[in-house]
Amino acid sequence: MRPLQDIRILTLESFGAAPYGTMMLADLGAEVIKIENPGSGGDASRAVGPHMLGPGDSQYFQSFNTNKRSVALDLSLPEGRRDFEALVRTADAVANNLRGDLPEKLKLDYASLSPINPAIVCLHISAYGRDNSRRAWPGYDFLAQAETGLMSMTGEPDGPPCRLGASMIDYMTGITGMVGLLSCLLQAKATGRGCDVDTNLFDVAAHQHAYAATWHLNTGEVPTRLPRGAHASLSPVQSIRTADGWIYLMCMKDKFWEVLVDRIGRPELKADPRLCSQAARRANRDLMTRELDAAMSARTTDAWLEIFAGAIPAAPIYAVDEAFQNPFMAETGMVTAVDHPAAGSLKVLSTPLRVNGERPAKAACPPLGADNARYLDAPSRDAAG
Repeated sequence: MRPLQDIRILTLESFGAAPYGTMMLADLGAEVIKIENPGSGGDASRAVGPHMLGPGDSQYFQSFNTNKRSVALDLSLPEGRRDFEALVRTADAVANNLRGDLPEKLKLDYASLSPINPAIVCLHISAYGRDNSRRAWPGYDFLAQAETGLMSMTGEPDGPPCRLGASMIDYMTGITGMVGLLSCLLQAKATGRGCDVDTNLFDVAAHQHAYAATWHLNTGEVPTRLPRGAHASLSPVQSIRTADGWIYLMCMKDKFWEVLVDRIGRPELKADPRLCSQAARRANRDLMTRELDAAMSARTTDAWLEIFAGAIPAAPIYAVDEAFQNPFMAETGMVTAVDHPAAGSLKVLSTPLRVNGERPAKAACPPLGADNARYLDAPSRDAAG
């Protein structure tokens, strides 16, 4: 089942944010056509190493662009603009993740494209937005993490501020953009009139503070880095030592604490006034950590997971290689393979969505401009779909 199979999206994108989001739509059946500039080598991520798949392709690029098409057009040339506008007539949406001042200059906004297709939805993903003093600033995920305070909350208290291990602001901004795009497409389908829809890295990064921002804005409380990656309110929600590594516990409710201390052989801790409630454990986090470390260092991580048996929210803390060797990863089907002309079989991550119980199939993104003949010689939806 391909729920978006009747949707055509043109996208001018590079690196992570928009490509991640549009890949999700492509996986769900949307016809996503990457408009790439042949003079610059296309999407810059095609050249990101170290794991190349030949000229103009890389494992990095494929991670964000499966199930898409590639059309090479130079929009600065009259013929390139003409071909692009012919595609706009057949499209439902145009997405970009350019610098905030460029969509208007390149005539990628609704004001420029609506005379061609009044129902077109124009999604703009930028670093800082299109309507403020930073509209012409370039920007990236880690800069948004730094400036919005997320780095100040990440890492150990005695260490430097630290970025998140993955480019989560890129990915969250991409998904946020897709929510906006799909919402506006519903409106356009109903009314025949499209619009501009915007999101940006800075706004999405700020939005990730959620309750921490509400606390600060209303009480002045400033979140800080907590030891062991602990939760600000609930405890124990943190990493604990085992005989051979680490385990992360999430006792979000008092009932989980009671089960935990029973199963680690320390039932008397339930009655300890210093640890008998969330508030007490939060106030005495160092004491609680010492007690749990001492008890849980007696067994291995795997042994504890067997003892907990799903009765306590807990997970092993794995390195990446351990995570992908985990039998449960194979059981979930989160790794698949696509045919690739250079690599043969290329392993990629599956889509984290199921439709009627099945994950959508994956296909590698083709070389730069591989789909020009398909779309530019016959750009109508019927001919190219």
